Amino acid sequence: MTDEDMRSRHAVVIGGGLAGITAALQLADAGVGVTLVEGRPRLGGLAFSFQRGALTVDNGQHVYLRCCTAYRWFLDRVDGAALAPLQERLDVPVLDVARAGGPRLGRLRRTALPVPLHLAASLATYPHLSLAERASVGRAALALGRLDPADPALDGIDFATWLGRHGQSQRTIEALWDLVGVATLNATAPHASMGLAAMVFKTGLLSEPGAADIGWARVPLGDLHDTLARKALDSAGVRTELSTRVRSVSRADHGRWHVDIAGERLEADAVVLAVAQREAHDLLPEGAVEDPDRLLDIGTAPILNIHVVYDRKVLRRPFFTALGTPVQWVFDRTEASGLTEGQYLALSQSAAQDEIDTPVAELRARYLPELERLLPAARGAQVRDFFVTRERTATFAPSPGVGRLRPGARTRAPGLYLAGAWTATGWPATMEGAVRSGFSAAGAALSALGRSHEHPLKEAA
Repeated sequence: MTDEDMRSRHAVVIGGGLAGITAALQLADAGVGVTLVEGRPRLGGLAFSFQRGALTVDNGQHVYLRCCTAYRWFLDRVDGAALAPLQERLDVPVLDVARAGGPRLGRLRRTALPVPLHLAASLATYPHLSLAERASVGRAALALGRLDPADPALDGIDFATWLGRHGQSQRTIEALWDLVGVATLNATAPHASMGLAAMVFKTGLLSEPGAADIGWARVPLGDLHDTLARKALDSAGVRTELSTRVRSVSRADHGRWHVDIAGERLEADAVVLAVAQREAHDLLPEGAVEDPDRLLDIGTAPILNIHVVYDRKVLRRPFFTALGTPVQWVFDRTEASGLTEGQYLALSQSAAQDEIDTPVAELRARYLPELERLLPAARGAQVRDFFVTRERTATFAPSPGVGRLRPGARTRAPGLYLAGAWTATGWPATMEGAVRSGFSAAGAALSALGRSHEHPLKEAA
């Protein structure tokens, strides 16, 4: 194919979340003309910011790990890596307020020793488990390290069953495995596919010493996923259409595609559907995938986010997680939000099926006393604002058996591709999975267009 032929090629990416942005950038960087269409008035999908008075609020707290090489590529590509730095070393404060002797702080930390010794010292002194429970964790971790997360048999069982087989008590699951698993999988152990759980723990904790070091945005997510992403798309020559709904996707003559939007028909050699599974199902042409209703069988799971603004500083750490309380993870978002007086805390509550529709007044009555239990300085502080954001379909549900439902990037229709964290990335519903799906869709499209290209991640090349 000549350079002129390649320049004449055009792709339409439907969806402006991380998957769609990634696919658009990859296609444009390879010389393809790209139009990105997004129904919302902004980019970023479900990882975005909004204004509440003078406060800039993230819809939810999003973190990533050092092993999230695709999302780190994304940050580099949009010139945002410095705005979302990683910890030098994994350090997670864990506060247990249910102990008979009063609240006790523990820490999950790593050293520079090789795997698995990097966590040995932390586990040996972890105060929230007994000596026997700590020993059982080590044995289970060694067994987990021998698993292949891609083994289909693992997808069919739940994480709790596997943990039970390997001697993990209910307390061990609560104080360690679910502490990490609920935040990364958006499901408790009984409701999580063992395949996805194995992938999370093996990659994050057992691949290399620094794999689980935590990173998060020190600026509003919108600065990264909307403002900087839009700048990168513009620089790459991508035409971006916001607040634009796609009405239909259909085959055109000569193997091309038609994408109909209000007042215009876009023609394309390749189309990437980078939208949620239900929306993808509605836009898929007949015959594009085998049994399209399987996409509707991929369930969703909610995340509840509680936002509290105090008149003074009540938390000295950037974040912590908790046991013996409904509170899961608490982050200090004061500086990122632009707040100049007091302190703004964001509570991220995953697997929130039981609370996602609870009225704000009830949540206030439940969580403010819990924060006072956890943070003594909050007991005399005035609450200046309390509000809630709800993502009812925040992630796909990582239920046992979900692996067989997740489609790959290629469809039966030449030139039509799927992207999104819910597709077959091998990862749970994370920013990392979304970016990886964008790589897969763009790579498949470029291969079909005869364009030589290299995968951005060396280990996946």
